Amino acid sequence: MNKVKIVVDSTVDLSEELYKKLDLLVLPLNVNFGEETFKDGVDITPDEIYDRVEKTKKLPSTAAISPAVFHDALKPFIDDGYDIVFVGIGSKLSTTCQSLNIASQDFEEGRIFVIDSENLSTGSGLLALKACKARDEGKSAKQIYEEVQSLTKNVSTKFSINKLDYMKKGGRCSSFAAIFASLLHIHPILKMNEGKLQVYKKLRGPLSVTHKDMINELKNDMPNVDLDAIFITHSGMSKQEELDYVYNEVCKIVDKEHVFITRAGCVVSSHCGPDTLGILYIKK
Repeated sequence: MNKVKIVVDSTVDLSEELYKKLDLLVLPLNVNFGEETFKDGVDITPDEIYDRVEKTKKLPSTAAISPAVFHDALKPFIDDGYDIVFVGIGSKLSTTCQSLNIASQDFEEGRIFVIDSENLSTGSGLLALKACKARDEGKSAKQIYEEVQSLTKNVSTKFSINKLDYMKKGGRCSSFAAIFASLLHIHPILKMNEGKLQVYKKLRGPLSVTHKDMINELKNDMPNVDLDAIFITHSGMSKQEELDYVYNEVCKIVDKEHVFITRAGCVVSSHCGPDTLGILYIKK
């Protein structure tokens, strides 16, 4: 049986510590500002994106990893006897999976397995952790693929949005909706559903109302929650106490050694803007 290399893209939003600990190969998506192209998390950060948006009043565009980049990155591992298992952003959100499927045609069949996470951010990251766990148990690439692909429907991914400014700039909601939400202090909670990010709830009040709602949903989902990892992922919080509150409340439900705080990368931040926060986990 061949050795297995787990590969992820930059949208899985794990920490540098986890990338190193899990021996993951991370390939960045692209962020474009006009004619300039940056690699997500390599030569641009979310805060730098926010600064540019503030100055230019324009959002960047994001682009998938190309088949050529996949080919060049994976060939050395395949030549060294590794089989590849890829976990990244869902196919309904990006053409990244499609690019890897194209690149895989250059290699012997059965050497590359592409898991469509039907997710984004640490929703995909949770599946990457499961892939690493299966790898460490000595399972083959095919076994890892089959086991992790079966979990995609069980991932609970919800994010609350502070302001709709970025979604308005990106054409994901109307100017009227953004103004209406601002005037009435309405904050949406977005949820991944069948591979798409959809509005799940619209809550009136301060942003903390959405955090409390997501915490209550986690409580309600117990004990049918996989406790290997719970992620609190944010795009940069203007109030540290909000992040501290969510972390402390989640740690009342789940042992803190299984609770991870991560910062969303450039792709997620480009679409949602600052003060976005999510609680993500897998249901049994």
